[in-house]
Amino acid sequence: MRDVALADRPREKLVRHGPAALGDNELLALVIGSGGRSGGALAVANDLLAAQGGLHGLTSSICDDLSRVTGIGRAKAARLLAAVELGRRTLAHAPRVKQQIRTPHEAAAYLMPSFGSRPVEHFGVVLLDTKHRVIRTTVLTIGGLNATIVQPREVFREAIRGGAAALLIFHTHPSGDPAPSPDDIEITRRLVAAGSLMGVDVVDHLILGDVRYCSLKETGQL
Repeated sequence: MRDVALADRPREKLVRHGPAALGDNELLALVIGSGGRSGGALAVANDLLAAQGGLHGLTSSICDDLSRVTGIGRAKAARLLAAVELGRRTLAHAPRVKQQIRTPHEAAAYLMPSFGSRPVEHFGVVLLDTKHRVIRTTVLTIGGLNATIVQPREVFREAIRGGAAALLIFHTHPSGDPAPSPDDIEITRRLVAAGSLMGVDVVDHLILGDVRYCSLKETGQL
């Protein structure tokens, strides 16, 4: 960044005016830290944004995706992914008062900051008390979702350990399309039936895409 005036360099701008004054490329340049043979950190940041389709593209990227950009090695890619994950966690930070989930929209608002745009499939449960307040959220499997991987005993073992009166099932679609597959519907039916026997109400199954979600309760498939 030697060709950029000192006062306009990202670090100096942030110190003087705060992080909100910086563009996406300038914030990325600070995380990247240094450039490469093809240019400085700002040029690498611009190349990265172009390659990933903008800042939102980083949320579904993996290390290998970022490393393909000239000037981004595995160490810098790891640093960038760590920054993205920190951003997720600040949005999902547990409030002091237990959050109550009464509608699919509230469930999606609770889950999307942490699990939307995941590059691989996650399956998990949100454990709820008798007033449908969140006890905790647990990811049970990572990878492909099918009826052989998701076993009712794993789901309800977690519910019993957590003392849950009800639970919300969720999983992600890395494709970004939250439309349920036949397997998704079959898994849901199996878990609802098991919940009836165990005395634990399965209140919904949310499928999380990129920026959209599908509630099987809303669609009448629960």
